[in-house]
Amino acid sequence: MKLGIFTPLFANLSFEEMLDKVQSAGLDAVEIGTGGNPGNHHCPTEELLESKEKRKAYLAELEKRNLTISAFSCHNNPISPDASEAKAADEILRKTIKLASLMGVPVVNTFSGVAGDSEDAQAPNWPVSPWPDIYSDIYNWQWENKLIPYWKEIGEMATEYGVKIGIELHGGFLCHTPYTILKLREHTSDSIGVNLDPSHLWWQGIDPVGAIKILGEAGAIHHFHAKDTYLDQDNINMYGLTDMQPYGEVKSRAWTFRSVGCGHDIQAWSDMMSALRMYDYDYVVSIEHEDPLMSIDEGFNRAVTNLQSILIKETPQSMWWA
Repeated sequence: MKLGIFTPLFANLSFEEMLDKVQSAGLDAVEIGTGGNPGNHHCPTEELLESKEKRKAYLAELEKRNLTISAFSCHNNPISPDASEAKAADEILRKTIKLASLMGVPVVNTFSGVAGDSEDAQAPNWPVSPWPDIYSDIYNWQWENKLIPYWKEIGEMATEYGVKIGIELHGGFLCHTPYTILKLREHTSDSIGVNLDPSHLWWQGIDPVGAIKILGEAGAIHHFHAKDTYLDQDNINMYGLTDMQPYGEVKSRAWTFRSVGCGHDIQAWSDMMSALRMYDYDYVVSIEHEDPLMSIDEGFNRAVTNLQSILIKETPQSMWWA
C-alpha cells in the first residue's frame, strides 16, 4: 500500500508548493480535485484537457518528486433536481473521466447523488425510512428513474475510457452503505465501486472492517479515504446519529470528524489495513483532513505519523515459518 493525501486542504498553496509539502512529508501520492465540491485549486481541468504539452508538464512535476495521482475527485450531485447543479456536476464528471484516461489516473471519485421526490421537485429528498409509505415510493422512484439510468450511462463511459469510479458512501446521498452501492453496481457496471471512507460508516453504525470484507469480496473497493470520526455517546443520547447541528458545534454534536487515531485507536486502523490487504486492496490510502479541533498542519501530520506506523507496504513472499 501507499500513503497519499486529498489536496483541497492545501488550497492556499500553489501546485508546486503543495507537491513539495507532500514530498517532504514522505508521501507517495496525491488525490486532486478537478471541480465540484473539492474545487480545482491544483488542477486546471480545461487547460489539461486541451493541451497534451500541459498534461506532460503537469505530470513531470509529480514525477520529479516521485509522486503519483491516486485519483481525480469531483464530488457533486449529478442527479440533483436543480437542473443547473445536475448539469454542472455531470459535465465535470465526464470531463474528469476523460482527463483521467488521458493522464493515466485509474480512479475518479465522486458521490452517487440524490434526486428529488418527483420530476417537479425543487430540492433533493433523502428517504431513510420505509414508512410512511410515501418514503418508499420516493426511494423506488429515485432509483428506477434517476440513479440507475444515470450511472448505467456513466458506467459505460468509464469502461470505455478504462477508468474506475469510486463513489463515496456519504450520508445524504442514495448510495451511502455497502448494500446501496452493491445494488447500484449490480444494475450498472463493475466500473462502479467505492471510495471507502470509514468516517461516514462509523456514524451510521457500520463497522468499517465489516464493510471492507463485504465490498472487498465483491471487488468493489477502488480507493480509500483515511478520516476518523469521534462518537460522543452523551450527545448521541440527545441528538441521535442523524444530528443536524453544524459541524462547528463540536461540544454538543453527536459525532465529529477527526484526524486518524483521534476518534478510534490505532488498533482499529491497523485492523482496517489488514482487512484491506486480506481482500487484495494494495493501492493508496488517501488522507482526508477535516478535523475541527486541529490546524491543517497538525491534523495532517498526526494522520501521516499514525498511518505510517501501520500501513502494510510490502508484499509477503512466502510463509517462511510454516
